[in-house]
Amino acid sequence: MPRTWRTSKLWLLLMLTVFLVPGYVPAGVQSSGTPRNLTQQQMDKANYSLATTNKSSVEGKQSKLTPPVEANTSWSVPVATKAVLTCPSVSLTNVLIIRWEINLRDKPSCIRAYRRDNNETSERNCTDERISWESRPDQNPALQIDPVATTHDGYYRCEVAAPDGNFGLGYHLQVLVPPEVTLSRGSNGTLVCRAAAGKPAAQISWTPGGDCHTAEQQLGNGTVTVLSTCHWEDLQVSNVSCSVSHVTGNKTLSFELNPGDQSPLKLTILSITSSILITLVIVGFIVGSILKIDCCRKCKLKKMEAPSVVEEEEMQPYASYTEKNNPLYDTVSK
Repeated sequence: MPRTWRTSKLWLLLMLTVFLVPGYVPAGVQSSGTPRNLTQQQMDKANYSLATTNKSSVEGKQSKLTPPVEANTSWSVPVATKAVLTCPSVSLTNVLIIRWEINLRDKPSCIRAYRRDNNETSERNCTDERISWESRPDQNPALQIDPVATTHDGYYRCEVAAPDGNFGLGYHLQVLVPPEVTLSRGSNGTLVCRAAAGKPAAQISWTPGGDCHTAEQQLGNGTVTVLSTCHWEDLQVSNVSCSVSHVTGNKTLSFELNPGDQSPLKLTILSITSSILITLVIVGFIVGSILKIDCCRKCKLKKMEAPSVVEEEEMQPYASYTEKNNPLYDTVSK
């Protein structure tokens, strides 16, 4: 048998002895698999350090993957006042970037930003001078609107980037406009209560209730005019009230009605009767004038015919008298 095969056989037997004999441990290695020169206390410290390192690593990854803190609110602001919109409560010493995004109706988004590292501000598509920083953004990043107009309806959002995360705060801003309230008399004995150019639309009610109709008119600037027409045909009413309800405040107007004002049917009949009487008077005047003119013509004709008749009657007695008392006429005839 060759020497090479014998040598390989001896190495194989040695390896089997090492792995199959129980309790056999190579030199310098403990049964636990840890280096011999490390005590159990040292191993516990090493394991604790490793666990702490892994925990910190995981927390670091989680802080990077955590989405920004979000918050939104609805806010109603009266027109022609000053509004101040604040950012999330974050220490300015840790702020990296502050960014305002403004979305108004029928306008492109306006962006206002501040970078703390170079202490610079920037803006894009911001043309409304009434919207600006309230003060220096490195001291107070709040946004102000002064004065508020109906065109400032929209969504305003502040985003703050900091080492410990991103934070956002949004405002759904609604501008309030109080309506102008009037109460007046309409046609056919009705009353009209008008709440003009309010935002949002006002609500109108009557006391006492009657036959009422309400209509709304949308205006171009987002305001609404509300008209309510009411009448009381079958009720004997002497005093009525119009009440207008609105988020900016309520208002009530009263009106005194005279007897018969609440009946449009009576007014219509009275109007028709008056028209008929006036027509009859006019027709009577015209007929009377025509008759008077005809009578005058007949009187004139009679006056013109009367003198000729009188002349004939006066001449006939004179002719007979001449015929009977003229002796010369008689002598000649004889």
